[in-house]
Amino acid sequence: MGRPYGVKGRTKKRKLDDGVAPHEPPVAEEAGELLPPLPPPEEGDEENAKEVVMAQDAAAAAEVADGLHVVPRPVDGKKRPGAIFVLERACLEVGKVGKTMQILNSDDHANYLRKQNRNPADYRPDIIHQALLAIFDSPLTKAGRLQAVYVRTEKGVLFEIKPYVRMPRTFKRFCGLMSQLLQKLSITAVGKREKLLNVIKNPVTRYLPVGARKIGLSYSAERSVNLFDYVAKSSDDEPLVFVVGAMAHGKIDKEYSDDYIQICNYPLSAACCLNRICSALEQKWNVQ
Repeated sequence: MGRPYGVKGRTKKRKLDDGVAPHEPPVAEEAGELLPPLPPPEEGDEENAKEVVMAQDAAAAAEVADGLHVVPRPVDGKKRPGAIFVLERACLEVGKVGKTMQILNSDDHANYLRKQNRNPADYRPDIIHQALLAIFDSPLTKAGRLQAVYVRTEKGVLFEIKPYVRMPRTFKRFCGLMSQLLQKLSITAVGKREKLLNVIKNPVTRYLPVGARKIGLSYSAERSVNLFDYVAKSSDDEPLVFVVGAMAHGKIDKEYSDDYIQICNYPLSAACCLNRICSALEQKWNVQ
């Protein structure tokens, strides 16, 4: 005959008070006391959470991109020859994702683009971001030899970028800046009314200097040249305008180009091509 339940409880309590661990294993919980399993997440929860995060990122980017800083410009009173860059077919398109307007890209908006029967591979705003960083981070620009940068999107929107702009370093801030530009048509400097980025009317040739030499670069061009020799032979009295494509696939329109050249036997990205151009100009003008 077993001991009463009350006696067993007092014995267990006495052992615990004496500092001796009980030998009996812990009593298992009854099945009725177990918590029910969590319900599986609904199908739209992950997409909704992703949209919320994207909306927060876009709002933060737009807030940061409310104004741009400028870099110091060399002031010595001397008029020096410079270069002008035209970046064609940049993929910068604004779309309404959720409740916010964002620059569409293949990484964050692939499902959205497929629902619109579009190819996500064609939406690459990172190409124009890398191309602009290659220009504005070069010693050529820091030496004050950059005259202007013009960008034309796939939709035909043309805008100008001043040569002393400090471009955003991160891709998220850059997309916020471009979204604000395409909606408000201009971006001003921090604390000033000067327009650093401004949407202008087509065509781009109306803003180029008179007598400028317009050079289109493409891997499909028939004429292949050594870029360093080609630039070295050019005259300083003749402004140089380089037209480079900022798209993932295809080629630029050579309608207004005076020269249509190939500078490498292999296809180059826009950033790599611009790095070569800047290096050739730096060697020509002895920019250290």
